[in-house]
Order: sequence, then C-alpha cells, then structure tokens
Amino acid sequence: MFIRDIVAFLNREIPVSLQESYDNSGLLVGEAETEVQGILICMDVTEAVVEEAIAKNANLIVAHHPLIFKPLSSITGKTPEERAVIQALRHHIAIYAAHTNLDHLWGGVSFALAEQLGLMDVAVLRPLSSRLRKLVTFCPPAHLDELREALFAAGAGKIGDYDACSFNSEGYGTFRAGEGSRPFVGKLGELHREPEMRLESVFPDWAESTVLEALQKTHPYEEVAYDLYSLENPHPRIGPGVLGRFPEPMPVPAFLDLIRRITGIPVLRYSKGKAALIEKTALCGGAGSFLIGDALRMGAQAFITGDLKYHDFFIPGGEMMLVDAGHFETEQFARNALKEMLSEKFPTFAVLISDVITNPINYL
Repeated sequence: MFIRDIVAFLNREIPVSLQESYDNSGLLVGEAETEVQGILICMDVTEAVVEEAIAKNANLIVAHHPLIFKPLSSITGKTPEERAVIQALRHHIAIYAAHTNLDHLWGGVSFALAEQLGLMDVAVLRPLSSRLRKLVTFCPPAHLDELREALFAAGAGKIGDYDACSFNSEGYGTFRAGEGSRPFVGKLGELHREPEMRLESVFPDWAESTVLEALQKTHPYEEVAYDLYSLENPHPRIGPGVLGRFPEPMPVPAFLDLIRRITGIPVLRYSKGKAALIEKTALCGGAGSFLIGDALRMGAQAFITGDLKYHDFFIPGGEMMLVDAGHFETEQFARNALKEMLSEKFPTFAVLISDVITNPINYL
C-alpha cells in the first residue's frame, strides 16, 4: 500500500473540490509513491507532531489544518512551518490536510461535535448550492438495468437519505450510421429508428468523471448520447454547520455545563438568548460566525462555535444564545472521524491519533 492509495481514498471520501477558494487541502508534503508504514492523525502539524510521527514509525500525517496555508517564499527553517516541512521531508514523511472540505462533509467536523453532544435529527445548516449535476442519457430497454446500476455504483442517484434514484421514460431515437462506424443496431447508410429509454439521474459534481466513465464503459452504443445539466438545487448533505435537537429540552445552566464538559474548555464565552430551555441547537466547529444568520433563520435557540468577536454577540439581538467554545475545542472530534474512516478502509495499518496537544490557547 502506497501513500497515493491513501490519498486517492481520502480525495474520494472528502473531495478536495469541496474546499473553500482560500484553502489548501490535499497532499501538501511528500512523495505519493512511498510505501505506507503508519498514519498519524492530528489537528495541526507542528515540529512536535512530526517528531511524534518519527517516534511512532508513521510516515503519513493526516491533519485537519493545512501546514502550508499561505504561500512559502522559501524553505530555510526560519519559521515553525518551514522547520516542520524540512523535518518531514528529511524523514520521508508525507503530510495531507482535510480542512474546509471536511467542514462541508456529511459526517465531518460539525457532525462529530453534534454526536458528542448527543444531538438528534442532525441536518446541514447551510446546504451548498450548484454542486449537483443531472445526467440524461438514452439506452435500449434490454440494457437499461445494467446501465442504471453501473451509474448508481459510480455515485449517481443519491438524494438525501435515498439512493438508486432515477427517472425513466419511453421513446425512440433515430440515427444514420456513417462510413467507418460500427453500429450496435441498424445498418450503414440507412436511417434507423430504435426504441429507447430516457434515463435521468443526479450526482455530485465531484463524481462527474467517475459517472461518465461508467456510462461510456457500460452503454452498448459506439457513440453514447448524453446531456449534462448543472443544477442550482442545494445539496442537502453538503455544507457548513449543522442543526439538530436534544432528546429533551435542558435548562441553560445544564446546556452550558454539557458543552464545557464535552469540549474540555474551562471557560465559556456566551450571550443570553430568550429561551429558558434549550432544545433546537445549531453549531459549527471552528470559526462559524458567518452562520449566525442561518441559525437564527432556522429557529435555533442556541448556536455553538468558536472565534466569536465582540460585535458578533450583538447579531442575534437577544433572540438566540451564542456560545464560543473555542476553535480547537469544537473541532477536536474530527480526529476521531478521520481515524474511523481510515481504520475501516485500511485495517492492516496502524492509524493513531496524535498525543500532542497543538491548541496554542491557554486559560487561567
């Protein structure tokens, strides 16, 4: 097993195309053709984390925050980031980051925190639009089932909690096979009319190449006719933040104590809302102030995130409680999600969570 195999899996499960334009996710350091010995998962890549990887014989570090976030004009060891890169390269350690693409993923950063808090009926707080495509193709009825199943296996046909979704209608197609062609049906030079089924199915944009490959491989025709449409529909399973509810409403003091215990943060910053009992709750691991308006519109009684500024606390106008539970503290459970994902796929490798606490913030 090589690093390229792990990277291909991560890129498929946590598509890099889901990252924000300012981000730098993916394989950042190292050679893809190196054989994997072990994997170390962390929040941030520091010199101490690289030393830990060396000690534990892990030559692939999978981090949430990218080590190389801003462009490096030189790599001379003058900054902690440069020293970590040099140290990793010297010991043939690769570094991979899954940042805002993991933030947007169903089951990603915010979902991991929601699970720890015990939220139910969890949904994406701000579903991303323009990430869906529709494929329309035309196929002889006898080959429809095989083609449809191949497209589903390639990632098409998933809508929310449903899969194998498609629309099928009867019709006929016409064509004339020209010189040099080898038609599946019909004769050279003759206009042919063939009964066909129109097959429609949606898929996420990052699966386009896989879906089209399955179409070309499975369709019986020499020349496959198909249409691709970009959809404005929001993707219900992709986007930042989550919204959920507690099994039973809880008093505000109990709600705040739960957050403090689960995240391990000794001090909470929060604003008061109008609800005495908290049930419907929104959250965003990391820095989520941009979602305050979304949480308000969805009727959340509280919104949990990190990195809130002074003026952010005024935005809800007393209608909703805001809780700043820290950046590291609200994202830390993403490490467990990454470990579970990798361990399930690659059970023969040691997948370890770093013991190094990279949170730079201390509390007194």
